[in-house]
Amino acid sequence: MKKDDLIEVTIEDLSEEGTGIGKFEGMTFFIKDAVIGDRVRAKIMKLKKTYGFARLMEVLTPSPDRVEPLCPVARQCGGCQIQAMSYEAQLAFKTRKVENNLKRIGKFEEIPMESIIGMEDPFHYRNKAQFPFGKNRDGKIITGFYAGRTHSIIENTSCHLGKEVNEEILEKILAWMNAFHVEPYNEATGKGLMRHSLIRCGFRTGEIMVCLVINGRKIPGEEALVDSLKIIPGMTSISLNVNKEKTNVILGTEIKNLYGPGYITDKIGNIEYRISPLSFYQVNPIQTERLYGTALEFADLNGGETVWDLYCGIGTISSFLARKAGKVCGVEIIPAAIEDARENAKRNGLDNVEFFVGKAEEVLPEQYEKNHIKADVIVVDPPRKGCDELCLETIVKMSPEKVVYVSCDSSTLARDVKYLGENGYEVKRVRTVDMFGMSGHVETVALLTKKCLHCN
Repeated sequence: MKKDDLIEVTIEDLSEEGTGIGKFEGMTFFIKDAVIGDRVRAKIMKLKKTYGFARLMEVLTPSPDRVEPLCPVARQCGGCQIQAMSYEAQLAFKTRKVENNLKRIGKFEEIPMESIIGMEDPFHYRNKAQFPFGKNRDGKIITGFYAGRTHSIIENTSCHLGKEVNEEILEKILAWMNAFHVEPYNEATGKGLMRHSLIRCGFRTGEIMVCLVINGRKIPGEEALVDSLKIIPGMTSISLNVNKEKTNVILGTEIKNLYGPGYITDKIGNIEYRISPLSFYQVNPIQTERLYGTALEFADLNGGETVWDLYCGIGTISSFLARKAGKVCGVEIIPAAIEDARENAKRNGLDNVEFFVGKAEEVLPEQYEKNHIKADVIVVDPPRKGCDELCLETIVKMSPEKVVYVSCDSSTLARDVKYLGENGYEVKRVRTVDMFGMSGHVETVALLTKKCLHCN
């Protein structure tokens, strides 16, 4: 075998990201856009010792689970890895992925998996979208999404995962850029003003936020842009985010407000949240309510517990927990998020919540060792990299009756749960919630309780 050879492969599985996996002459190949059950013809693009990467050229025999993607640029765009797979098959794949990781990485033989919580409609569910700006080969200013594993922009203002209003907003921004000769940012040269547009929508409130990420401190035609955007029903906040660094990190730290209060509000359940441009807020509010409801159910609070919510963001889970707990302590590294968290607690009349700014792995040991703070229940919702080991060590020292782990990456979940399992805890319940239809990602909630030392 060599590069550019054509091979015929039956797809047997998908990778974590949703890439098709099949074998040819004993070698494993990863083939993007292939679906489990497909028989495909593919061109070898790269070869390693035991595996390779190939490009899908033709579906010879389609899988029973293959469907026609709604989006015409689904294959080129890096946002929807598995839109060609039926939604039922997507849910089965995600459940299997979590279970396999818990067995393979976590070394658990029996997994108390419960049925996945899917969506009624797996499209138009995202309340947040970030659109980069650039130019096509003809010099036309465009926006859209990056192609998979590249920073080449696939032109598209009408994403089937986002809110329909995004298209109108983007068209107005493009018209303003052309009218005032605003150049898009060029990553290679570091020149150009317009980098990204961040759009957030409150599903329950109907409020809309637009934040332009710029390589500078001001924009030409500011008043004209604001006037064109503020007539859109629901437009609540328009701002600039200053990012003059030569980096692929999207957002800078400085916000300049152009219109409105600088934030929008939304509700999850009966809790109202204030959301700023830099705030972390789950992108799928309907499923978020189900995710947090599952975490609350697993915590099984009776009203007297002290609960720690680690990696708490703007206090979304904290607010859910506070309605049932004696006291909730939230920890988050981003100061702006903690400001929002405190405002959200105040807004919802929650006086039994306290928030700390800092790294969970630093704040938790300090509060435990210096201030002797206890915890009956610890809830963790870490980033994709999972919990820091010092944080896990302190959880074990604090010895809460329950740990509720909310995870966006089942491989790091399995690693961390393995550590807790080796240090006095057992997994009682596991349930996945599909927050990201058409992608390979899934959220998982796991309940761990202290092992009974006197049980057989």
